[in-house]
Amino acid sequence: MKPLVGISCCTKLFGTYGMPNHAASDTYVRATDLVVRAVPVLLPANGEAADVAALLARLDGIILTGSRSNVQPALYGGPPHPDGTPEDARRDALTLPMIRAAIAAGVPVLAICRGLQELNVALGGSLHQRLQDLPGRIDHSTPIVPLGRMRTAKAHTVAVAAGSWLHRVAGAREIAVNSLHNQGIERLAPGLVVEGTAPDGTIEAVRVAQAPSFAVGVQWHPEYDYDSDPVSRRIFEAFGEAVAARRDPAARAAAD
Repeated sequence: MKPLVGISCCTKLFGTYGMPNHAASDTYVRATDLVVRAVPVLLPANGEAADVAALLARLDGIILTGSRSNVQPALYGGPPHPDGTPEDARRDALTLPMIRAAIAAGVPVLAICRGLQELNVALGGSLHQRLQDLPGRIDHSTPIVPLGRMRTAKAHTVAVAAGSWLHRVAGAREIAVNSLHNQGIERLAPGLVVEGTAPDGTIEAVRVAQAPSFAVGVQWHPEYDYDSDPVSRRIFEAFGEAVAARRDPAARAAAD
């Protein structure tokens, strides 16, 4: 039986009447189907109503997705966002406690873009709200236009830490990545180790050092180009291996 992978959803307004919906991009679903080789399960952003324990008892892995919305600053002691900045309080209320519980339970976690920021905040770190406003930082955001190449184009390089998990996956000390974010890690959470950085020093990849299972975050979007970029694909393959080991105790024992 295939493993189950939970994919975090956002609250978004759709339709003529602007009704709230729970949504995740098809790119995460396809990567889960085709590379992770698991059954994708969308996790609604239902906040405090979510039963995290019940979810983790059934799931074999979690993907924390990217989003236009930003983590609420009050959750990391930051100043309020400027007016008009999208937030998603109900998603935050699910994902942050779920991250902590998943890591403790040994459920594999792959955190992407906003997901990396959630991982950092959940474990006690803080965020820069607009990297492009900081001296010496490059603009990590991308214009919101309906062009696929804007999502897959390589925007900058990432210096990969020697001997790190990302180094083993990439097989290189430098990789090129896409970039579609405004926020980034300010204070690194205790227990996180840096796996890669952008040329301006922005933290681009992290790992939970003492996690009993796979717990990795990347600031870029490997789900956009896993079918053409070997490093992106290998990230999902490595996550898939951890998910399969979680599902199959015999495989997990053999891996140990």
